[in-house]
Amino acid sequence: MVGILAHGGNHFIVRGPPPSRADALRLARHWSIIQIGGRTPPGLKRWRISTREFREDLEWAVVVEGEGDITAAVAQLLAELAARGIVIQYASPDD
Repeated sequence: MVGILAHGGNHFIVRGPPPSRADALRLARHWSIIQIGGRTPPGLKRWRISTREFREDLEWAVVVEGEGDITAAVAQLLAELAARGIVIQYASPDD
């Protein structure tokens, strides 16, 4: 499966199942900090960032609160996904 994880002004196209809210928060935190030589925690190994996907293949979306606003391009993509009937999950650090 392929989806999008939007985190503030950043986003990731992700291969893997739709993450729970808790896992989405952990993924956003993990991927938002550059860690040269860093390792993916065992609980997050089901997901990986993908660099080549078609928007038509996206099957899930999660929006995690972060710094900055969602970009116009990501907002448009989320609107397209919603129009296709894909439920967009929203997760905040307070969940």
